[in-house]
Amino acid sequence: MSSEEEGIGARLGKAVQDYQSAVDDYDRETARLLGVNETDLRCLEILMSTEETAPSALSAQLGLTTGSVTTMLDRLEKAGYLTRSPHPTDRRRTLVRVTPEASQRSYALIAPFIEDSARQVMERYTAEQLELVADFLTFNQGIQQQHVQRLRAMPAPGPARSGGRQAPGPRRTGATGSR
Repeated sequence: MSSEEEGIGARLGKAVQDYQSAVDDYDRETARLLGVNETDLRCLEILMSTEETAPSALSAQLGLTTGSVTTMLDRLEKAGYLTRSPHPTDRRRTLVRVTPEASQRSYALIAPFIEDSARQVMERYTAEQLELVADFLTFNQGIQQQHVQRLRAMPAPGPARSGGRQAPGPRRTGATGSR
């Protein structure tokens, strides 16, 4: 690898890290204003991108145990952010939907950012440049997901901590830490 490529790689890596930090900061503030934690916010994002989903699908997407998902759904339902209903053809399953009020409240917070970002980005970059950026982000997201799965497969070095966005990974059982 040439020194020019190394320099570009370092600048790109720093830009991606800085962008991710800005996204994390924005998510924290959005969660604060909605009165939820960051995992709850991610759940709401998933629900707003789909008409309905099963708790098991949320468990897989969020990397949470089914018990943790049930607790989260209880909390979000109590806050009026989602509803649960029986599956129309399988009585053993439940479907989860975001409420219209939750969608409206969330969109009111994020719409100014979406509109401002779209306007400024479209003014600055050509369609061809934006195609390249979209390709980079899509490609990099795939790599990121591969490594999320790799990390989820690894056991944590100590007892699980509570709170935050912690995914479960492999579970330890017993006093010796064996599985």
